[in-house]
Amino acid sequence: MGAIAPASLPRAAARGLVTAAFALLTCLVAAQPAAADQTRSAQWQLNALDAKDAWKVSTGSGVIVAVLDSGVDATHPDLAGQVLPGVDLVDGGDGRVDPVGHGTTVAGLIAGRADDSTGVAGIAPGAKILPVRVLDKLNKYDDPAVIAKGMRWAVDHGATVLNLSLGGALRSDAIAEALRYAAAHDVVVVACTGNVATDPSIHEVWYPAREPGVVAVAGLSGGVSPSAKPTTSPSAPGGRGGGADGLWSGSLTGPETVLTAPADNLTGARPGGGYWQVQGTSFAAPLVAATASLIRSKYPAMSAANVINRLIGTAKDLGPAGRDDQFGYGEVDPLSALREPVEEVAANPLTVAAPKAGSGKPAQATASATASTIPREQGGAAPLPAAEAAGLAGARQSPDDEPVGSSITIGLVATLLILVVGAAGVLTHHRTRRPDRF
Repeated sequence: MGAIAPASLPRAAARGLVTAAFALLTCLVAAQPAAADQTRSAQWQLNALDAKDAWKVSTGSGVIVAVLDSGVDATHPDLAGQVLPGVDLVDGGDGRVDPVGHGTTVAGLIAGRADDSTGVAGIAPGAKILPVRVLDKLNKYDDPAVIAKGMRWAVDHGATVLNLSLGGALRSDAIAEALRYAAAHDVVVVACTGNVATDPSIHEVWYPAREPGVVAVAGLSGGVSPSAKPTTSPSAPGGRGGGADGLWSGSLTGPETVLTAPADNLTGARPGGGYWQVQGTSFAAPLVAATASLIRSKYPAMSAANVINRLIGTAKDLGPAGRDDQFGYGEVDPLSALREPVEEVAANPLTVAAPKAGSGKPAQATASATASTIPREQGGAAPLPAAEAAGLAGARQSPDDEPVGSSITIGLVATLLILVVGAAGVLTHHRTRRPDRF
């Protein structure tokens, strides 16, 4: 290879400077899509629940899912156009502001947009979210009547699926009456079973999840650490589940458990446009609520009782054969719930009869509490996202302004800047030595 003549050094340096600058601009333009793609690939539950195949059958279009929570950030890019005007029963307003983040994450898991390959996608991207803020800035409620009022408001404003990622230890007459109101208006109600760490003194399924007729959802573990950035569904030995066969260690369970869904290492939408890693039954419940909306969209004339019957009749059995107190009827299976033939029922199978462990058949229903044994009308909570975040288990929370993969982008930019500075140095040096030749 021939040497570069002294006179051509400036031209070579100039060409190098232009090339490096172009590469720098290309890197900056391409960096953000790559980061967002990593956010999408970290959503292992989409593969575990065969979401893409389910979307070929139904996306939840035409269905309104009410999220009774801390509000929903309607400005998040993954929720743009997905959030209807709702109501704020705490501070007033339309519910489309979230001071905590919990409700935004729940909404994204249900109906995050899937019209591109970036960001967070929900199991039912065609559904609409009706935000009903019932939790304060500490993610708690003191008066169960607020929850009951929110449920009635949601039913009266078109919601056919309610998601309650909240609860407490004691039964509430007000909430029980609101649940009956929802049932009378053919609405499916889904609630989380609760988390062990939230209140170690509570050893039973939270209320309202344990009220007969409610689809009580416990959590499954199966996602790998976010640092592994999974692109396919992780598998686990045993069971018949898709990608999460083990019970999440923080999940409360009991005779009222109906279904299970992924609950750990989930990537969720965060207010302000960012993302974070979360865990908890609060985030398993919306995956079931989303599946209910897929069914309601596919079969618009189907009653709530038969939607619930389809959910439990097509679940992937886990643990001992048949229904059990840990996994309920098994892991929710959106694709099977949409495709499999299921015999129709005349009433909600969760109210006609309470589930009996060790069999897929119901037993005589019993009340979850009585006035003589348990006090009523006490507040409850949905654990703060910080308490449910996977960071407690060693995973990283992604700040709003730091997309996944940003460290790679920074490294590339730094390298290109060095090249630019080097090329500029050659030009400066040559100008000093040969001012008449350039």
